[in-house]
Amino acid sequence: MVEIKSKREIELMREVCHITALAHEAVEKAIKPGITTLELDKIAEDVIRKNGAIPAQKGYPSGQKGVPNFPSTICASINDEVIHGIPSSRVHLKEGDIISIDMVAYKNGFNGDAARTHIVGNGTEEAKRLIEITKKAFFEGIKYAIAGNRIGDVCHAIGEFVEKNNYNVVKEFQGHGIGRNMHEDPGIPNYGKQGRGIKLESGMTLAIEPMVIAGKDGILELEDGWTIITEDGSLSAHYENTILITENEPEILTIL
Repeated sequence: MVEIKSKREIELMREVCHITALAHEAVEKAIKPGITTLELDKIAEDVIRKNGAIPAQKGYPSGQKGVPNFPSTICASINDEVIHGIPSSRVHLKEGDIISIDMVAYKNGFNGDAARTHIVGNGTEEAKRLIEITKKAFFEGIKYAIAGNRIGDVCHAIGEFVEKNNYNVVKEFQGHGIGRNMHEDPGIPNYGKQGRGIKLESGMTLAIEPMVIAGKDGILELEDGWTIITEDGSLSAHYENTILITENEPEILTIL
């Protein structure tokens, strides 16, 4: 069931999403060769907690037998890691790496979710283009995130843009509604057909998140039960914001 947020609930969403954006800003400033992903994780958690929120992903249940709950504030996914990379004191960023940071803050009963992919130091033109196309795919999609349109209009726009640029979207994972729960209806794949799916209504809050692979679209799950990598070892990028559907242009809640 898709929830329509009240004016008060939207204000609470704005607040928690602002905190998520602040944490992303702090992490981005800290990214450099030599820093560990666990150090980045601590930076994000400190910002979230200092603003009266909690890191929603920390302790998030895997839903898989034998797989522990997610242990960290951020997902830190490097190079061929698509999503859900676990921060570690043993993983030091290197010049030219790309790293996707995904995090969710929770405050006053609501969640704010966003992801960004960054280059560590000086990256290749290939890496820069992949990150740029992934970000642009998000903005192509939300052109259609207007009350009265269908969710498939957003999905189709993202997938079509990515394919036109000779990349592939991840089909096994998708965006989602968000609010009191981190993951709510509707599911929002990064591909689809125009005119299909639920009708968008003012007051919906959605997490739109293109996940793009430079090579073939096959993925694998590592033994930790969380980390997803590209099957062919190619680079992957991720860009996500929580948005609010309005009668006109959508409002992006997780951008400062």
